Amino acid sequence: MSALDHPGMQKVAAALTEAGHHEAAQGIRVLEDAVRTAAQAAEAVDVPVGAIANSLVFTAVRAEVPAPLLVLTSGAHRADTDLLAELAGADRIERATPDFVREHTGQVIGGVSPVGHPSRIMTFVDKDLEQYPVVWAAGGHPHAVFPTTFAGLVELTGGTPARVAR
Repeated sequence: MSALDHPGMQKVAAALTEAGHHEAAQGIRVLEDAVRTAAQAAEAVDVPVGAIANSLVFTAVRAEVPAPLLVLTSGAHRADTDLLAELAGADRIERATPDFVREHTGQVIGGVSPVGHPSRIMTFVDKDLEQYPVVWAAGGHPHAVFPTTFAGLVELTGGTPARVAR
């Protein structure tokens, strides 16, 4: 199976098209090597690392009930989990397990896209991404990325723009 045939990529392309983001869907790039870090993705598409929208899935715990939290953060910095807990109204934020990520996104760590999930996930979109005219996000597979904009990410995810790092 080629990466183009991968169900995760197909779901992302369909979600982008369905949302009217045809340029993003047509701009999906299948890369020769997996890009599991922002630095690798930035090098592969020849952009600053800050223009990479990392899709980070966390477990937001409220009254001991876990729920997924998606944070689209600029590759230039790390998300602050204490700040995320405040933003999400959670008691705490925990690192999500690979099984939790797959259950809630249908995708694997390293290829989690902002879209194409089984259901909507509470999402924060890093305001630092706004400074880049084009940002690149994972395309549902560790070898895939697609171009979009900060505004596009907010629209696609129904996410809340926020500062996610202190």
